[in-house]
Amino acid sequence: MLSIRRSAGAFVAVAIGVTLVAAATLLLASGRPQVPDRLAYAAVVVQSPEAGAPADSFAPTRPWSAARAAELTSRLAEVPGVTAAVPDRTFYVQALVDGRPPATDAQGEDAYQGHGWSSIRLGGLRLTAGEPPRQVGEVVVDRTLGLRPGGPVTLLTAAGPEPYTVTGLVDAPGVYVADEVAATLAPGVRAIGLLVASGADPGKIAEAARGVVGGDGQALTGDGRGALEPRGDARTRWIGMQVLTATAALAGFVTVFVVASTFAFTVAQRRRELGLLRAVGATGRQVRRMVHGEALVVGATAGLTGLLAGAALAPVSGRLLVDVGFEPATFQVRYEPWPVAVSIAAGPVIALLAVWSASRRAARVRPLEALREAAVEQRPIGRLRIATGVLLVAVGLALSLGTATADEARDAATFALYAVMALVAGATVLAPAAVGPVVRVLRSPVRRAGGAIGMLVRAGALTATRRTASIAAPVLLTVAFAVLVSGMVRTTTAAYTASRADNVNAGWVVLPDRAPGLSDQAVAATGGTALLPTTVFGTDPGSSPKNRPLTALGVDPAGFAAANRALTVVAGSLDDLSGGDTVVLPTSANRRPSEPYALVFADGELVSLRVVAVVTDDSIPGDLLLPRSVVRAHDPSALTSAVYVQDRIDPPAGGRIVDVAGWAAEADRAEDRLVWLFTLLLIGVSAGYGAVAVANTLLMAAAGRVADLRLIRLAGATRRQVIWLVTAESALVVLIGALLGGAVAFVGLLSVRAGLTEQTGVPVDLVVPWSVVGGVVALCLLLAVLASALPTLRSLRQASARSSVGSMG
Repeated sequence: MLSIRRSAGAFVAVAIGVTLVAAATLLLASGRPQVPDRLAYAAVVVQSPEAGAPADSFAPTRPWSAARAAELTSRLAEVPGVTAAVPDRTFYVQALVDGRPPATDAQGEDAYQGHGWSSIRLGGLRLTAGEPPRQVGEVVVDRTLGLRPGGPVTLLTAAGPEPYTVTGLVDAPGVYVADEVAATLAPGVRAIGLLVASGADPGKIAEAARGVVGGDGQALTGDGRGALEPRGDARTRWIGMQVLTATAALAGFVTVFVVASTFAFTVAQRRRELGLLRAVGATGRQVRRMVHGEALVVGATAGLTGLLAGAALAPVSGRLLVDVGFEPATFQVRYEPWPVAVSIAAGPVIALLAVWSASRRAARVRPLEALREAAVEQRPIGRLRIATGVLLVAVGLALSLGTATADEARDAATFALYAVMALVAGATVLAPAAVGPVVRVLRSPVRRAGGAIGMLVRAGALTATRRTASIAAPVLLTVAFAVLVSGMVRTTTAAYTASRADNVNAGWVVLPDRAPGLSDQAVAATGGTALLPTTVFGTDPGSSPKNRPLTALGVDPAGFAAANRALTVVAGSLDDLSGGDTVVLPTSANRRPSEPYALVFADGELVSLRVVAVVTDDSIPGDLLLPRSVVRAHDPSALTSAVYVQDRIDPPAGGRIVDVAGWAAEADRAEDRLVWLFTLLLIGVSAGYGAVAVANTLLMAAAGRVADLRLIRLAGATRRQVIWLVTAESALVVLIGALLGGAVAFVGLLSVRAGLTEQTGVPVDLVVPWSVVGGVVALCLLLAVLASALPTLRSLRQASARSSVGSMG
């Protein structure tokens, strides 16, 4: 019963799906946090308390103060089996080459980090030349900078450029200074590495260390030390996990959809065959079991093929993910057992899920179907299907209204996605009923284009509306997904760019160049309004979670008020933001002026502040405002993110200047780039599957229409006209699916635009990347035309050859 021709489409679809699932799960299994090289020799690392924040916030841990770190270091050094306890201090610093920082685009955070000299013991580093730094003004640098021991070097710190003397070289990124200098630049400590004696048990030492720190930290061993990887690497790894998870989920879902359509079409073509089986005594259960068996064979063989292909594709995909920024440079592909097991099971499971509906339909075929010569549809759509489709459309419209009225961008995006899913499902269910009106709308263009052939195209689409709708459904889904996702991403990006620019009262913005931020000296040279961000931690016992990380902005209150159009003071006065104990909070903090507010700063010190003003939540691009001097006093490595100026100036060292529109566009450029690449990946997967689904269905349809096409040839049509007929039919089906999918997606996009306009308070233009949408439609059209024209041409040639042989006989 199982033929290669009938199973080829399902086999290809399942194999492609399992290939993507296998590659994605193998890469997911490889995405474990990596122990930083500079801490690799510390068998046990004691880390400061975790921040009370979601896992995807990537906030740093709450630091210990200098006094607390010294106390813990002393006590941990006394633990049996510990040969040394070394506090790891990290601060910002970059060596200037030719007066500017070297390019660090392809390097990690270590490229602009400094440490105390004693930290090299934690990573097993050795000098390749020279001597260690022993006093202020001495430094050991990476040998790749091309400097020599004894030579001068200018280091860019948060304060500004400072002269140093190179005393030695190491084969590692970053710089190393004397421990007393590191203690000044990084008074807060987040990790203490423990070097253990040979033969000592790291597990027992970790238990003893936990007894020392209690609830004020945690002891990490083995792979658990991966929690200390740089925050940037952790964030990049998390983004990669979301990409891979979404790819695997989408591949599985769309594969089920495509294979289900393939099996449904196969069952429709085999009605007479199935009717014969029923006529000779086969029960419905036996027919259903037969179809399940065929699907199981297809799923198992395709799953094994997909597993081998995915395993071979994983290393190449891993390198590509690193290159585009979805994984950190430390990412390595590892082959784990569970992705193999998942991939082996995925093929049969996907096939059985996909064939469930088709098997039920096959079991309902009556014996009299074997006697039926014509395959005319009895009715295009039933009442229950109409009711279901109308209900889904109503739900989609209601969710679209929720999108337009949502207060939060995340809620609006969720509503929009669900709205389009409901509208797509409704349009798919109602597609047989929609085919007729759409074809009638296109009647004039089709008539002008084809004469008699055009008449046949129209008649075929109107007569076999279910077949037309089943072929158009993948196109509808693919186009709707492409238009919605690409349009939503581009429209949202443009909306927030416009809102960001509208909130700033300045002509130009000074930004860092080849550095994570601007130094104090660079800020002073601009004479503008600066933002000095730092991370602080809330300690209010009445609030949750504990050690909640907050983004604090150090500002000059007068300059900040003049540069921020969105600033709205609810209570108190921004002019009172001065001295060392004042803070401005948003309304969501539920505080009033004059109330106390305690924070732990980057140096680990707990400071009680006094609320002097309350502003609306959207007034500040952070969680609270502090005097700039307070931020600098507690965070010697804090860097200014931006300086607003009215007139264009010559940028200082380590800086560059852009207009406000340019600043607004590139504020989240790195993240926007990753989001857009992710979007294109998802669209590519869905478009590829949509095109495969259309091609599969048309290939099977072409095999069943050989007799019809021969009859058209006998009626006087030329071979070219027959090819034009099947090509026009394919183009019409793709056009119907594209129109319905585009209409569904535009409903969602219009609601997204309305919601963004309400949220940002500025006019929002609807941005649709037509090149992407056009590419998706063109791919579906190309494969549809090839899948219908090539088999037709082959069958016509075979018929012509047989006719020639018959006439010669």
